[in-house]
Amino acid sequence: MIDFHVHTTFSDSTMTPAVAVRHAKMAGYRAVALTDHADHANMDLILRQTLPLARKYSLYAGIEVFAGVELTHVPPALIPEAVREARAMGAQLVLVHGETISDAVETGTNLAAIEGGVDILAHPGLVSDEDAAYAAERGVRFEITTRPGHALTNGHVAMAARRHGVRCVINNDAHHSRDFVNPDHRLAVALGAGLTTAEVTAAEAESRTLLGRLLREVR
Repeated sequence: MIDFHVHTTFSDSTMTPAVAVRHAKMAGYRAVALTDHADHANMDLILRQTLPLARKYSLYAGIEVFAGVELTHVPPALIPEAVREARAMGAQLVLVHGETISDAVETGTNLAAIEGGVDILAHPGLVSDEDAAYAAERGVRFEITTRPGHALTNGHVAMAARRHGVRCVINNDAHHSRDFVNPDHRLAVALGAGLTTAEVTAAEAESRTLLGRLLREVR
């Protein structure tokens, strides 16, 4: 299993980076990305702290670890700029906190994230057909999430992705050790979202493809 959406005490998680990595390893994950909530005020702080840890722990923790950010509540007009800045600071993955119905996310965030070329649009909520088509064109992945609340619109996200050929990945949006779900729960959430078994297989393959890209970039 692979989880590209993990939070630590650098934002709103109960887990320090080392604790998050350890619990992911114990739960059977082969790779994780630490992607704390970030904006223009704290991107540099987060990445300066997590990038060295990710490199070192990948060698000794028995799990591949990457460092990125989840841009959160950044004004839509500034999201493309923030994506560029995060990458310039060394972020290995850039996510944007999409327009989930469980949070007061500004309208236009999904579109700005796609325009900015993020790696993954996290829990994009009631994403429009226009934005889904643009995501497919831009190569932006949609997240199917196991996190309660955000998962309420997984079915809509899955259908939009299917209609427009958007690649999906399955993430936990982990904030606690219990959020690193087992393979059966992960599969059940994906099937419950309306993905076919073939689409679940494709989503897991997409995570492996992204992992392969990340490994090539760090070696």
